[in-house]
Amino acid sequence: MADKKIATREAYGAALAEFGAREDIVVLDADLSKSTKTDTFKKQYPERFINMGIAEANMMSTAAGLASCGKTVFASSFAMFAAGRAFEQVRNSICYPKLNVKIGATHAGISVGEDGATHQCLEDIALMRSLPGMVIINPADAVEARLAVKAAIEHNGPCYLRFGRLGVPTIFDESYQFELGKGVEIASGNDATIIATGLMVGTALEAKELLENEGINARVINIHTIKPIDRDIIVKASRETGAIVTCEEHNIIGGLGSAVAEVLCEEAPCKMARIGTKDVFGKSGKPAELLKEYGLTAEDIAESVKKLIK
Repeated sequence: MADKKIATREAYGAALAEFGAREDIVVLDADLSKSTKTDTFKKQYPERFINMGIAEANMMSTAAGLASCGKTVFASSFAMFAAGRAFEQVRNSICYPKLNVKIGATHAGISVGEDGATHQCLEDIALMRSLPGMVIINPADAVEARLAVKAAIEHNGPCYLRFGRLGVPTIFDESYQFELGKGVEIASGNDATIIATGLMVGTALEAKELLENEGINARVINIHTIKPIDRDIIVKASRETGAIVTCEEHNIIGGLGSAVAEVLCEEAPCKMARIGTKDVFGKSGKPAELLKEYGLTAEDIAESVKKLIK
């Protein structure tokens, strides 16, 4: 991993500006463009940017209207408001008619830090997974975030893109191949498998190094598309390693861990553990301290793997 840390929300804004030359692309924001980084698109294409004000539900309905007229619409806000406050409009106005709206949800997870429990969205993946036809993408670094935006533009239908506030290490280079619905094995191993998404992918790679110091060789899989999830790569990992630990910056209920467990129960049962927040709200604090407090560190992952294969 590269030392330089870039927040995936930064890459989101840059990608919108990069791919925004397409005249069908319109970007809406709920008065948070400096935080969501959609202001980068606004500076370049002001005629196709609309600040909807602090009215997320109205923003989603407007996005649906624009999409029904042939536009490719990105509607952006913090994950808590994009997924939570506007859930009814996302469900009825976007997903039900299968409209081409992309929800750019930033500031997801516990690493929002000092903003505290009201803004640390730990339920958004669960909410979006419940909606028929919704594609969910949770990129691990800036490279993957850029490619996720490109893939969302090319996909015809609703997408939920989850981005973070905290700077994260760059894992991938420009040769990286991104494909919707396909997981990626980023480190080989046969003793156990760590399946991670978003910010936790880098942490999973750190955990692998810790485990190697104790003679344990863990496979690491990056799941950037949580829905539709890559069932084949999960089943293969189960059959080849016999133990799986999932890692997510999200409630263990309804998120990546739940999605993987569903696949395993149906197709390839094995020993399994889930790393994530344990059905609790967050609290205000420094991101690194919160990740430690809620058991989302490389040491926590390594310990979970050791317990599972003991």
